[in-house]
Amino acid sequence: MFIAHVRKSDGEKQLLKNHLVECAELSADWGAKMSLRKTGYLAGLLHDLGKYSDEFQNYLKKAVADPKSVTRGSVDHSTAGGKLLFDYCHKNSRDPFSYILAELVGNAIISHHSSRGLQDFLTPEGEATSDYLRRVAEIDVVDYERIKTRFFKEIMSEEEFQLLLLEAIEELKGLYQLNGKSRVKQNDTFYLLKFIYSCLLDADRTNTMLFEEDKQFISHENQILLKSYSDTLEEYISTCKADTPINQLRGQMSDQCKAFAERETGIYTLSIPTGGGKTLASLRFALNHAIKHGKERIIYVVPFTTIIEQNAATVREILKDEANILEHHSNVFTDQEEMKENQLEESEAEKEALEQKQALMKDNWESPVIFTTMVQFLNTIYSRGTRNPRRFHNLTNAVIIFDEAQGVPTNCTHLFNESLNFLRKYGRTTSVLCTATQPSLENVGRALAKESDGEMVSNLSEVEAKFKRVEVIDRTTDEPWKLETLADFSQEILAEKDNLLIILNTKKAVRDLYQYLEEQQLGNVELYHLSTSMCAKHRKDLLDELREKLKNSETKLICITTQLIEAGVDISFQSVIRSAAGLDSIAQAAGRCNRHGETKQQPVYLVNLLADLENLAHLPEIKHGQEITLYILKEKNEVDQEELLSRTVQKRYFNRYYDRFKNELNYPVKKTSLNLFSLLGEGANALEHYKRTHGSAPILAFRSSPKTVGKYFQVIDSPTTSVLVPYEDGNELIADLNGELRPEEYAPTLKKAQQYIVNVFQPELMELQKTSSIYPLLNGDILALTSNAYDLKFGIDLEAEAASGYIEF
Repeated sequence: MFIAHVRKSDGEKQLLKNHLVECAELSADWGAKMSLRKTGYLAGLLHDLGKYSDEFQNYLKKAVADPKSVTRGSVDHSTAGGKLLFDYCHKNSRDPFSYILAELVGNAIISHHSSRGLQDFLTPEGEATSDYLRRVAEIDVVDYERIKTRFFKEIMSEEEFQLLLLEAIEELKGLYQLNGKSRVKQNDTFYLLKFIYSCLLDADRTNTMLFEEDKQFISHENQILLKSYSDTLEEYISTCKADTPINQLRGQMSDQCKAFAERETGIYTLSIPTGGGKTLASLRFALNHAIKHGKERIIYVVPFTTIIEQNAATVREILKDEANILEHHSNVFTDQEEMKENQLEESEAEKEALEQKQALMKDNWESPVIFTTMVQFLNTIYSRGTRNPRRFHNLTNAVIIFDEAQGVPTNCTHLFNESLNFLRKYGRTTSVLCTATQPSLENVGRALAKESDGEMVSNLSEVEAKFKRVEVIDRTTDEPWKLETLADFSQEILAEKDNLLIILNTKKAVRDLYQYLEEQQLGNVELYHLSTSMCAKHRKDLLDELREKLKNSETKLICITTQLIEAGVDISFQSVIRSAAGLDSIAQAAGRCNRHGETKQQPVYLVNLLADLENLAHLPEIKHGQEITLYILKEKNEVDQEELLSRTVQKRYFNRYYDRFKNELNYPVKKTSLNLFSLLGEGANALEHYKRTHGSAPILAFRSSPKTVGKYFQVIDSPTTSVLVPYEDGNELIADLNGELRPEEYAPTLKKAQQYIVNVFQPELMELQKTSSIYPLLNGDILALTSNAYDLKFGIDLEAEAASGYIEF
């Protein structure tokens, strides 16, 4: 009776052999998506091999009898499986594919409980070591011979095990070779390792969750749901009226997208102008393409959390399904592994407790339709730990729509391109770059492998001409605009227009202008403020109110906002003022003006503000984008009569932009000589580092440094922390979380809380802590904001008075 887990609720025991075999079957099913069924099976079968030791079985008995008598997670049960593979496939073989199997599966196994994620095959900095070899070749595993004996007696014979190894090796050969030639690049091995790791993590966490909740595994019937969604969407489209020229154009482009769905798996573009109905047109393509080619899910990736709710709500309403369409904004529960980043030692007890909570969260992206952010997408591939990487296998055999694809962070450009190329080549995933301002990702050093004839809309020039609803007017000057000048100009516009949208580049500038105009007591002018200091529900409520006022109000109004309104928010103003920024942002701002062609062409004014009003020193991408746009405007005034928002000028802008940032595209790590792109598989510097110390290279198939990639990777330079705010139902959530959650409550709480989360930067977090405006809930898993620190005009208020010292529930 070797035990894997003991259920907390009733003391029921899960046999180790059952856990290993059930995990192996799940991992194999997911591995099969890349023809790695046997490889995935091996990972699941060996991941908890160390639990066959007397040391672990005695530890488990003591933990059940008296939890305080042991240190949770103190027994290493991960190394044994990796060591067994190393002994059979690496130490006693010269077949390179045997090495590959041992390293792919072995690293996943030894890392599946590590808060630092996958281990480095070669460490590129500091002491020249191989974390992988140290674990599988140097550490003495307690009870190792006894562990092997028990495994071969309970699970399979040694002969059967060796046959399984041979089958997995042949499977890898089939993946690596095409017509006898290698087709795998060095960087591909990084993603292959991530894929196996993901299959194992999800299998282990899912099986643990099912046992803890006393449930059976039920596979998602995604294909059935996707077919149902397609039928429902076609029925909806049949009721849409083509009553205006723009609606007729939208219908034509939607039809083209449906027809394009017949194409094979690839990387395509959808360059519909802003307001052209990208969400539904891309959904129509995705559903038909998924059904035609057997894809399992559709993933929408957006640059900001702002439009997730809007797009997801639209899709839910049309597809008539509230239950199976997932929104994943950010990690509501604090990531304890990230909080320990600078600590030398990890708390095994906290690590095990975290894993149990993660198992219950069910955020593995198994749903048929998912809406998420670029941050979460890239974290799934490159971040450290075990939570985010668990989702990676569900990026395969999928359709991924990158809404507003120009939002890829500059330093992640090559990482983004390489991951999409891998998913297309091996993972049978189709990607669609969906934006009116296509970035030139095929022209950078590590090019995105777009299909040569991959634009879905065939007559783009004609469409752009018919969609022209605004005139961009250059009001930039040699002497930048002051706050007072901008305020006066807004009043000049309102003398002729009923409403005005003002988009500025920083939250401080937005707040300063709002407060200045508020002090002017403008009479019949209503003011609105929007920024990411507000939670998603708060922004949604304000946008809904704005839409109604724009339709029906007799009073004039001004909305002052950051760029959050640009990415796909369905709203239309009579006029727009845009602080100078990148050409892509200006095009998106123009899409909020006269959006549905309500009237003849309307003005979008470009202005340039004083640095004191809009400080871009810490926003290099916006700053350089602004500089390039101002340079193009100067060129236009001198010689160029091409439309500012034309595809020709946009291409010129992006080529200059990527050339300006060419030294940043590989993700250079500040204060080091490293760049993350070179650590995916090339590993040349790490290899030389090792050779200089040891005199020779280690016998390894892989050179990648996934732990170091995870250590330094963050999508934005300044990492943020999620804070639950007391806006409307957020108050009720905060009260509910002032205690313990039952296992079945984790997933629904996670889903509901996302609407009431604000992501704050570290300096903002420190300010809130100074005034005691922030406090922990649920044993520190969630951070919450006091009611005095949330303002209904501005969201999180860093200038709030110190909290009274107690919290009422």
